[in-house]
Amino acid sequence: MVSALLNGQEKYNRVVVLAGNPGPVISKDIYGHFSEHLGTCIYGGLWVGKDSKIANLNGLRTDVVNALKEMKIPNLRWPGGCFADTYHWRDGIGPQEKRASIVNVHWGGVTEDNSFGTHEFMELTEMVDCDAYVNGNIGSGTVQEMAEWVEYLTSANESPVTNLRKENGRSEPWKVRFFAIGNETWGCGGSMTAEYYAGLMRQYSTFLRDYSGNKLYRVACGPYGSDFKWTETLMKDPGTRNMFQGISIHYYTVVDGWDYKGSATEFDEREWFETVRLNLDIDNIISKHEAVMDLYDPERTKGIVVDEWGNWFNVEPGTNTGFLYQQNSMRDAITAAIHLNIFNNHAARVRVANLAQLANVLQSVILTKDEKMVLTPTYHVFRMFSVHQEARLVPVDVLCEDYAYG
Repeated sequence: MVSALLNGQEKYNRVVVLAGNPGPVISKDIYGHFSEHLGTCIYGGLWVGKDSKIANLNGLRTDVVNALKEMKIPNLRWPGGCFADTYHWRDGIGPQEKRASIVNVHWGGVTEDNSFGTHEFMELTEMVDCDAYVNGNIGSGTVQEMAEWVEYLTSANESPVTNLRKENGRSEPWKVRFFAIGNETWGCGGSMTAEYYAGLMRQYSTFLRDYSGNKLYRVACGPYGSDFKWTETLMKDPGTRNMFQGISIHYYTVVDGWDYKGSATEFDEREWFETVRLNLDIDNIISKHEAVMDLYDPERTKGIVVDEWGNWFNVEPGTNTGFLYQQNSMRDAITAAIHLNIFNNHAARVRVANLAQLANVLQSVILTKDEKMVLTPTYHVFRMFSVHQEARLVPVDVLCEDYAYG
């Protein structure tokens, strides 16, 4: 018990650990991350190429690889994001000099050479010893394209697709733990209704096979924030519900609306506490999604996957507005801790979460510029919280004085 003197009176702040009433095990995958072809998250943040003067391991930045190992990253989502539903995986395999270039229509309109593709991503996950979370293209891709990507990644069988993988230098299949069936299909992933997506997801999921001992955790595209109707649409029909293991939820903290999101570093007391208040809202949002899911899945076999979350501020002055580059402060560290603690408290239903994003985009854990790398305050929160991975949740009651603003 810690005491403090406030307004001349002795006040008591008390933390009670309910050790005799342990909760569920906290999934390590709550501490996951997200890497999209956006700005310099991939090119410059993770990948510099084999011929770069920047120290690298087969093209991947050595400093970043080491930082991710130290942070104990459990899973990494790729290639998007909105980018995922414009990405065609065959463009990113084979000799790098022969890969087709593409225009990133969502993020800055830049041309990418596809030098970072399936093999490079899977090599990164092996280097840092984390699980792969691959996001498939349902918005502009075909059922066959998605099904063959899973086969290319995970099958040990003899087939034209697996022979292609072998020709490209990988004889053994990889392990892919998580696979998402589209991203933000209510928006950039196809502008679909929940009902339309539910039917389409069932079709695509039917052809996502479990090959050679690999067991996919299929993630259905869920809603943004408080669209509980979308979640119910996916959950209420057993035929739909049986086609996935988790439902994604996206939630960003945007202080003053999407038109003006405020500065990442120049903020006043109001913006500070409004950021904290909006962060705390995710607790209630998750609880309401849980209540909907409990109606149809009381055994909680289906998980919540919060695979995009974080603070979204204005880009740094002078940077490309499509690159979403923002700085990081102690405000970000505090709000990261708030989120992770809330996810821990919902461990009975929240199975996976992914901060947006890993490097140089939004609430990053790593910032790079040429050969330089900085670990942000958010990075250090993840490193400190890593002890909770696969730990038993122990409820805590906190009794303390409130800070009143306004």
